[in-house]
Amino acid sequence: MVRLGTGIGWRPEIADDIARLPGIDWVEVVAENICPDHVPDALRLLRERGTTVVPHGVSLGLGGAERPEPGRLRALAERAEALGSPLVTEHIAFVRAGGPLTASPSIEAGHLLPVPRTRDALDVLCENVRIAQDALPVPLAVENIAALISWPGEEMTEGQFLAELVERTGVRLLIDVANLHTNHVNRGEDPAKALDELPTSAIAYVHVAGGVEKDGVWHDSHAHPVTQPVLDVLAELCARTAPPGVLLERDEDFPAAGELAGELAAIRAVTAAGAAGAAEAGMATAGTAAGSAKPVTAARAAEAATAARTGDEAAAPVRASAAADEADKARTGADVPAADAPAAEAPLPDAPLPEAPVPDAVRERLALAQTALLSALVGGTPPPEGFDRRRLRVQSAALTAKRASVIAKVAPELPEILGTGYRPAFARYAEGRPMTGGYRRDALSFAEHLLADGRPDGSAARRRLTLWWQERSGPAPLPSHPAARFARRVRLALSGGR
Repeated sequence: MVRLGTGIGWRPEIADDIARLPGIDWVEVVAENICPDHVPDALRLLRERGTTVVPHGVSLGLGGAERPEPGRLRALAERAEALGSPLVTEHIAFVRAGGPLTASPSIEAGHLLPVPRTRDALDVLCENVRIAQDALPVPLAVENIAALISWPGEEMTEGQFLAELVERTGVRLLIDVANLHTNHVNRGEDPAKALDELPTSAIAYVHVAGGVEKDGVWHDSHAHPVTQPVLDVLAELCARTAPPGVLLERDEDFPAAGELAGELAAIRAVTAAGAAGAAEAGMATAGTAAGSAKPVTAARAAEAATAARTGDEAAAPVRASAAADEADKARTGADVPAADAPAAEAPLPDAPLPEAPVPDAVRERLALAQTALLSALVGGTPPPEGFDRRRLRVQSAALTAKRASVIAKVAPELPEILGTGYRPAFARYAEGRPMTGGYRRDALSFAEHLLADGRPDGSAARRRLTLWWQERSGPAPLPSHPAARFARRVRLALSGGR
């Protein structure tokens, strides 16, 4: 397994901060936000400095009933090659439903939704993962997701589901400890039990992120500071294995660089405490089977994280890199290779045996179940039997909020034109209107809906929205070169618009 170190999710909004942060070994980019032919300069400079870049996909829908789309797989492969990445990652989730398997229109979730932990779903997921592995030029790792809802009639725990997935496909795992905490709060699942059931040798790296609790529901927001319970789950993981990499995720409400540095220091302190504990246990129990002890505790990790946050280096147990070296030495009984030497591969399960193709009937059953759920969440159809209706409403609201946030990034002029009325207007538009195309098409449809209803109320705002829509839609959109756009804005200003 490639040794990655400590990293951070690369986002354009914090690109300058990332370039200056000390000790960043690698970054992760949202694959769909990168064009292979036009890698952002800031990301290119990081690569030239030797920083590893890993593309992280969000749109394959490996847990969906349909087979992965060849075009999406080609796009992910192109990004891995353009970035010189040692691996690519995706999610154990479904992101769309409907289509040919259900003889209904295809609809998009706009976010990651949980896969039922059933035999049918696992069979489909395994086949989809194998299809992706065959199409990608580098190894694939898949991530456990956070969930607000539970499927009725599940047949396995999360740990059992992931363990069998690894056994049958050889895929690697991206373990998100924040998502394990989310599922603890929202679904009553024990993170320690899930970690006990995981094949730790398959872990490629780990995600750490912040969230917030509202009305007894934990939202994996990636817009809040990392909490101590999440660091405690990271400590539980580090008690069982030394993860090849740990990465801090932040997607919105970006803090100052100093706060990001503090969170990274807290993460390093927890991993260092785990590595130091493993080294101590290895020396104390030399000759015993590796991994038989769980030397680090959440309390020790909390002390380490507090020391890192407050700058009390004397209280920190040991620097992460040195501790990791000691842990490796204790486990193997050998000197640690030099930093520029290739890291030893962690043992993975034997190569999986070929499996028969999944019967169409299995994919159709899963497709019907996922379509019924997604239609209830985004299309206003009746909830499927067995689901918690209150949680479905929470999930539906979360999907709408996520959709509005992405539209605001894709088309930032819309919240600017609509002001504080943007989100309420979008919520009214999204009710009963599933997203059937991409976000750009959704933004245009939203504008068309507003204009058809004679909104927004102010004439100046209506003129601005009309111009925005005309510039981007129709059989012959208005010319978009700077001179033409400037002339239109002058005419708009002279007519009383802004």
